[in-house]
Amino acid sequence: MPSLPEDEVTARLEAALYSSGRPLSVDELVRASGTNSKERTVRTIEEIARKVKSAFKAIEIAKLEDGSYVFQLKPDYTPLIRRFAQRPIISSAALKTLSYIAYEQPVTSKRLVQIRGSQVYPHLKYLEQLMFIEHESLGRLKVYKTTKKFQEYFGITDINSVKSKLVIASSNSPAKKSGSELQSGSLPEKS
Repeated sequence: MPSLPEDEVTARLEAALYSSGRPLSVDELVRASGTNSKERTVRTIEEIARKVKSAFKAIEIAKLEDGSYVFQLKPDYTPLIRRFAQRPIISSAALKTLSYIAYEQPVTSKRLVQIRGSQVYPHLKYLEQLMFIEHESLGRLKVYKTTKKFQEYFGITDINSVKSKLVIASSNSPAKKSGSELQSGSLPEKS
């Protein structure tokens, strides 16, 4: 197997550290790098850490006591950003509405009101502003579905495979509903 160029190894390690949101072990980083060399991987990580340290003031790549590496905010800045970090782009209620649309699409506004209640209307407006959903008008009825931007943002390549996984996960759940509830199509209570 030909050796990957150093730029590709660096890019893979940067992507793994940035996207993981947690510390990664050297073994995980070796797999992410596309090499079989711990030495090359550690050397590249340390070079990336030096570049990050010289280019950024508030973020770092830190080596933890257990030998893992993490891309993180420097501890001194945690109190400052706490108010920003706790504000997600989508509220949990709107996210639930989005998940119902993704799962049941195409789905009518009438069905969404039955599932989620009348608070669904501001969710729909906001989700359309974010371009995560779109609608088609059929007379006075609107039919909603997710968009390509939704799939890209959430890293979904095939919405049908996600639906299949959700069905399997819910049927294997220890807190699953009784068979009659599942057959009747009832959904969890609104929140």
